[in-house]
Amino acid sequence: MVTTAGSAPTPGTILHLREHGFRVVATDVDPAAPGLYLADRGYLVPPGDSDAFLPRMRALCAREGAVAVVPLVDEELVPVGELAGDGVAVLLPRPDFVVGCLDKYVLMRRLDEAGIGVPRTWLASEWPTGTADPPSGGFVVKPRSGRGSRGVVTVGSARDVARAVAESGYAADELIVQERVTGPEYTVSVVVWRDGGVQAVVPKEVVLKQGVTRYAVTRRDHGVVRACRAVQSALRADGPFNVQLCLDGLGRPRIFEINPRFSSTAALTAAAGVDEITGLLRQAVCEGPRLDDEWREGVAMVRRWTDEFLSEEQFTSHGLSPAPAPAPGGGEPSPQGAAAVGGRSPIVPVRAR
Repeated sequence: MVTTAGSAPTPGTILHLREHGFRVVATDVDPAAPGLYLADRGYLVPPGDSDAFLPRMRALCAREGAVAVVPLVDEELVPVGELAGDGVAVLLPRPDFVVGCLDKYVLMRRLDEAGIGVPRTWLASEWPTGTADPPSGGFVVKPRSGRGSRGVVTVGSARDVARAVAESGYAADELIVQERVTGPEYTVSVVVWRDGGVQAVVPKEVVLKQGVTRYAVTRRDHGVVRACRAVQSALRADGPFNVQLCLDGLGRPRIFEINPRFSSTAALTAAAGVDEITGLLRQAVCEGPRLDDEWREGVAMVRRWTDEFLSEEQFTSHGLSPAPAPAPGGGEPSPQGAAAVGGRSPIVPVRAR
C-alpha cells in the first residue's frame, strides 16, 4: 500500500513498483489524486492527523491483504507506524526517530548534542534579540512541525524576525528561528533497514525547489556522506530517511531538517543506481538482498507533468471518480459525489467502498 497518491512523485513510484511485480494499492484524501487510478486499486482515506485515519488504514490493509505500507506524507507517519503491530511491514524508521524528526527544534538539539553540524537554532519564544549576531545569510523562521516549505519565511534582521513571528499566525513556541546557511543545498537519501547498517547514501544537489525539489543532480561529497552516516550512528533511524542540508562558507554540512521517510527525490536515487523503495520493500517482505552503495554522479532530474493512458475499464475499476457531483438540490458541486461524464450517467460514487 502506497499513500499520498496525489503527491507529484507518487504516481511514478506506483508505476515503478508495479513494473517490478508488486500489486499496489494507493490511498489519498483527494479523489482527483492521479495515483489512485494508476494503482491496482485506489481508496480514499481521512487526513492522516484525524482519528479516523488509522482505523481506515487498518481496515484497508486487512481487506486487501497488504503486507507492507509505504507512507509518504508527514501527517501519516506516526499513526501508520502502529500497523506494524498488525504484522504489516511499515517502511519507516523506528518510531522514536520519526517523532524526533517531526519536531524540528527537538531534532536540532539532538543533532547538536551528537556533534553533528546544524545551523544555530532557537525557539521563537526564546529568541535572544539583544545578543544574537545576525548571520550574513539572515534567518529562517518556520514552524516546528510541517512540510513543503509551508509557513517558512526568510528575513534579514532581528527586527524582521520579530515581525515574522508576530504575523505568522503561530504561537511563538510553535516556531523556530534558524540561522540561514546560504551554500549549496542537498537532499540526501540514506538507505538503511532494521539491522542498522547503512546500505547507501546518495547526495543530490538541489537546483530548484518549489515546495518539493523540482530539479536536482547527484553529487559525490564525502563530507555530506559522513554527516548523514553520523545521523544513523547517533540516532539509530534503522529505516529510510532523507536529510536536508546546506554547506556553510567552509564547505561543512549543516543539517536543517530530516524527513523520516523516503524522499520525494527517491526516483532520482533509483535513476542513479540505488532503487531504495523497491530494494527495502523486498528486504522487508521477502528477505531480499542488501543494496550496494554504487551509483552514478551527475544524473540530473527534471520533474515534469506527464500523461498516462489506460482503458476506461481500468479507469473506472476502482469505484472512484475524480470529478465532483452536483450537490443535492443544486448549488455547488459536492466533493464526495459522483460526476456525470459527457452527459452520461455518473461513472461511480466517489466514496471509497
